[in-house]
Amino acid sequence: MEGRRRLTTAMREGERVSPLELFFDLVFVLAITQCTQLMSDHPSWGGVGKGLLVLGLLWWAWVGYSWITSVVDPEDDSVRIVVFAAMAAMLIVALAVPRAFGELALEFALAYAAVRYGQLGLFMIASRDTPDLRHSVLTLAGSTTVGVGVLVGGSFLDGDAQAAVWAVALALDMAGPYFFGSEGWRLVPAHFAERHGLIVIIALGESIVAIGIGVGGELSLGQGVAAVVGVGIAAAMWWLYFDVVALVAARRLARAAVGRVQNEMARDSYSYLHFPMIAGIVLVALGMKKTLGHIDDPLKTVPAFALLGGMAIYLMAHVSFRYRHIRTINSRRAALAVVLLAFLPIATEIPALATVSVVAVLAWLLIVYETRSYGAARDRVRHEEFAHEAAT
Repeated sequence: MEGRRRLTTAMREGERVSPLELFFDLVFVLAITQCTQLMSDHPSWGGVGKGLLVLGLLWWAWVGYSWITSVVDPEDDSVRIVVFAAMAAMLIVALAVPRAFGELALEFALAYAAVRYGQLGLFMIASRDTPDLRHSVLTLAGSTTVGVGVLVGGSFLDGDAQAAVWAVALALDMAGPYFFGSEGWRLVPAHFAERHGLIVIIALGESIVAIGIGVGGELSLGQGVAAVVGVGIAAAMWWLYFDVVALVAARRLARAAVGRVQNEMARDSYSYLHFPMIAGIVLVALGMKKTLGHIDDPLKTVPAFALLGGMAIYLMAHVSFRYRHIRTINSRRAALAVVLLAFLPIATEIPALATVSVVAVLAWLLIVYETRSYGAARDRVRHEEFAHEAAT
């Protein structure tokens, strides 16, 4: 039985993300791209809000599968079949995103329900011989059913009413793990942290895709410069997460007391707080896409907010992430977030290329300052990681 089902963290300790999980994540590349496209086609406050709402639904579906692979064997044939089916359902969800607030609302909701119940099915199998996990799964099934039911019901509405009901559905669904206990869940800390790091990379990949789409069929000198600067912004966002933050957070999760303490840390810092990171990256991608199309013109208010506000949201998510782990505030990143938001009125008056350049310069100045101020502590963190990998 142990060869076919993995039900405890010890059975997967030290394992890396499997090829099946990476394959599953590929469908989210399209889904995230579709969210950016939805906002790009409707560059208004309402359009951005709807895009982020859909992104939240997609995120919560992905989160469920990030937890399930700690307690099931991804090499088991039945698990593979369920994951493939979930991928097919998620593909329908992604394809329906551009018209999710129109004629494909019901199709979006039903396909989304199939993705969520696929996760619950795997959890039910995994918890068959583990009463505390089974209890947690049953409570999750309750909140999922309520959320999905409200989502399906809202699909029969139109416009802002549909968006409002779907926002309630997402809030109810995400609130389940917070209010109904966390003692029974199982996770593999190193695997869980790596899983979330990879989805950050996928989101950053979307920002690169947005640059390519923004350039279109022609490439002027100015667009080439803007594209290079855009890659610099993506690289800065990568550095801000992976240089030290991801390493320290993964170790703190691994060293947390197994059970409620570790599970709540994983829930709060990864399942919840990684969403604003992903949302920030997607908003920056939207801002870059609009910039590449009109580099000499000022950005309109909404695209300017997407670029500046997206980076600010990303930085504040890092601030919250750190506070959840060690109860201290990274004042440098918080200050830069404030500066970026304060720059918004100026961004609507100067060429878009100048705005993008300002964001890139400020982000890299922050990196240089932090790298120098961390000093020996940064080296210890990174060398400890290399030593751990060599030992394992």
